[in-house]
Amino acid sequence: MVPVELLKKIRRIEIRTSHMVNDVLAGQYHSAFKGRGMEFEEVREYQIGDDVRTIDWNVSARYGKPYVKKFREERELTVMLLVDMSASQGFGTRQQLKRELVAEIGATLAFSAIKNNDKVGLACFTDEVEKVVPAKKGATHVLRVIRELLYYQPAGTSTDLAAAFDHLNKTMKRRSVVFVVSDFQAAGYERPMRVARSRHDLIPIVITDACEQELPDVGLIELRDGETGEMVLVDTSSPRIRAQYAKRTTALAGERNQLFRRMDIDSIQVRTGESFVGPLTRFFRAREARK
Repeated sequence: MVPVELLKKIRRIEIRTSHMVNDVLAGQYHSAFKGRGMEFEEVREYQIGDDVRTIDWNVSARYGKPYVKKFREERELTVMLLVDMSASQGFGTRQQLKRELVAEIGATLAFSAIKNNDKVGLACFTDEVEKVVPAKKGATHVLRVIRELLYYQPAGTSTDLAAAFDHLNKTMKRRSVVFVVSDFQAAGYERPMRVARSRHDLIPIVITDACEQELPDVGLIELRDGETGEMVLVDTSSPRIRAQYAKRTTALAGERNQLFRRMDIDSIQVRTGESFVGPLTRFFRAREARK
């Protein structure tokens, strides 16, 4: 039984994100993802202006005059949301937890997909893939995806991106658009990610919080690692410690972004407490421009 408060939260996210799709992102999703490929339709005689690269030489030789292949675009896409549900998603210092931001982004992408008559599915992971919602169409299905993003309680606490990509590679045979929504606080996932990149249109959405990148000066505090439970005492008033922390987090982010560039992957970077509409819009426009 879903609590009444959660139903209200689902309804609020439904209203907000569906309006966002209709008012702000209308047309941009469609332009960015115009179909997964071209499907052969028929052969017809060559006409002036046709691309010579479409000539079917076997048919042309058979009939003694040039014929070209005609193709039609395959419109329907399968969109998969591969979502990090580890304990680190329960962190947030800007009036919003990372998991709440993940739910809003997931809902927006799901509504965008459904509006364009695409299928959308969900796979929630921690140190393993724990929950899978098969890709389907329809508004009712989107509400189920939102409910799982908000309501699902994972068994694991740590993050294993390699396991998530391995699951994707084994189960998703058809080429799909895969949004990987995570803070990417993990290691050892490069190889399975490369395999996923070769099979799917892979789009990382990196979720961060300001305090994960720069420690505030709040004196002596005890910090707890949400994934391991480890406690550590930190003197945030020390400029040296804050500088070391910032240097390390900057280096880790640089390594992650360099990995994306090596794989020729465009990522979307969003922060808690900030609007994700701008980063999504810029990504869609850049994707459309390249096409």
